[in-house]
Amino acid sequence: MSIALQYGTLIVCRHGWGVNLSIFMGVMSGTSVDAIDVVLADWRLPQQPKLIAHHSHDWPAPLRDSILAMASGQLESIDALGQLDHAIAAESAIACMTCLAQSGLTAADVVAIGFHGQTIRHRPNLNPAFTLQIGDANLLAERTGIAVVSDFRRRDMAAGGQGAPLVPAFHENVFGHGRETTVVLNLGGIANITVIPSQDSALPTVGFDTGPANMLLDAWCYRHTQQPYDVGGRWASSGRVDTLLLKRLLAHPYFQQAAPKSTGREQFGLSWLDGELDTEGRKITAQDVQATLTELTALSVSHSIEATSPHGTGDVIVCGGGAFNETLMSRLATHLPRWRVASSHSKGLDPQCIESLAFAWLARQMVLGLAGNLPAVTGAKGPRVLGAYHPAGLGRALA
Repeated sequence: MSIALQYGTLIVCRHGWGVNLSIFMGVMSGTSVDAIDVVLADWRLPQQPKLIAHHSHDWPAPLRDSILAMASGQLESIDALGQLDHAIAAESAIACMTCLAQSGLTAADVVAIGFHGQTIRHRPNLNPAFTLQIGDANLLAERTGIAVVSDFRRRDMAAGGQGAPLVPAFHENVFGHGRETTVVLNLGGIANITVIPSQDSALPTVGFDTGPANMLLDAWCYRHTQQPYDVGGRWASSGRVDTLLLKRLLAHPYFQQAAPKSTGREQFGLSWLDGELDTEGRKITAQDVQATLTELTALSVSHSIEATSPHGTGDVIVCGGGAFNETLMSRLATHLPRWRVASSHSKGLDPQCIESLAFAWLARQMVLGLAGNLPAVTGAKGPRVLGAYHPAGLGRALA
């Protein structure tokens, strides 16, 4: 039964059947904690969402520092967790209302917000496994006057899955099956791939996290330059790849682990990198480390694509912040000579919007009572409707 039926009175009063059940908002902040990305999109044609508005909202520096401290285990009190849960939602509400104002629409025009929240722990390999994204969806619904769908990952994990990556289902829906294999590469804090087989193939779509991307690159850059990220990969291009360090980093067991698999800061944070540098016992310049981390991402991605589709050729569609890193894009093209590596701009979609669009789509799936996961990707027992629904304030909905 869909949310449209379960909460029929609420949605009918707010929108009217058939009048508008197509406009959804998506909110995403990744493991790099660089910004809150918000999109507003019209899903009348599910495979061709029309982007209405996009807003990228920088985290206030003190709040970003607190999120990173919580995610790295430096801040763990229950009081701190509760306050951070509130603050993330409050800041996300500001971002959502800014995007809404830019669009010229009102809260009553939006069916729901797909709110990922902020990941502070992702432990798919513990027993029992768990994942935790914080940001109070109740507060976001109150501050915006829009229903919120949140907590997408835990239902997949409850069904035996990794809870990640979730974007491959969206990638398959939007990009479809072409005459050749299509790989969608998301270069967020963590890199993940979706391998969509050609239309004449009987193989399923698969996907998984390949390893670190912007999370390590941004953190190392900020530590040494006080800049939030390496613009265009120019700082990395000023250094040289340290082959001994690269070999040590590639020896991490995650890179040999079979899919389904997912990872995060817990495995590939700065503390891991610092430990590997200490083990090396050599002086390596900061820019050489940045160059080596860039090559680590390029190699771990290319090895994963080649292992998953050893005879494949086709498009590698790159999205996420890493699509703007010219040095990384160049290294990917070098390591993937059979593939056409290009930003998602080539398909008419802004690389910055793909993940937030994915969570708008996941909210739509939940409202319609449709599955949001791909079991072949996450390892779940089967398709599942993902997310928890938080209605807008009743008074506003009935107005």
